[in-house]
Amino acid sequence: MIVRNWMQTNPIVLTGDTLLSEAKRIFSEANIHALPVVDDGRLRGLITRAGCLRAAHAALRTQDTDELNYFSNRVKVKDIMVRNPATIDADDTMEHCLQVGQEHGVGQLPVMDKGNVVGIISAIEMFSLAAHFLGAWEKRSGVTLAPIDLKQGTMGRIIDTVEAAGAEVHAIYPISAHDRESASARRERKVIIRFHAANVAAVIEALAHAGYEVIEAVQAAAH
Repeated sequence: MIVRNWMQTNPIVLTGDTLLSEAKRIFSEANIHALPVVDDGRLRGLITRAGCLRAAHAALRTQDTDELNYFSNRVKVKDIMVRNPATIDADDTMEHCLQVGQEHGVGQLPVMDKGNVVGIISAIEMFSLAAHFLGAWEKRSGVTLAPIDLKQGTMGRIIDTVEAAGAEVHAIYPISAHDRESASARRERKVIIRFHAANVAAVIEALAHAGYEVIEAVQAAAH
């Protein structure tokens, strides 16, 4: 999965000299959460809706006419923007995008292509990606297996076991058993399986009989 296929294309961009009051208006009207700041064709910063609203609320709290006028007519985007924000390349993978977002603790990343801002990707797209993986709209049942050492053929055996119990497998994917993997745990993975089945208990029983420990299970609600 490539970032350019998930990003918000043709983002609205601001200059550093844009009044913060104008940025606030754009955030409200366009219902977006971040705006790249571009001057002379180069990305200079990123302004977030949350940051803009904090500045506006600070001015409103004072109930001082001079403060309100200063906010409306003097404070500029460059005064509160995040300088040198973390970015992602349009041809990077979504997996790398998630990693960058987590490492920097940010939910919005400008997307670059040959030095130009071509998009923006936010927590909304990341949530959408997770929802697609988990089949949020497909009403799947599912189980998660305790960490196991994945070897050649292990995934195939798991799928065969689940389908032999009468389920229709729709997705299977391993995830790291630890946030920071040690060398000894590098091969261990929890395994998430999503499927359609009338009887999840039968799937759990079959997996247990095959030597796999189910640590959580979800039965999809009936349509």
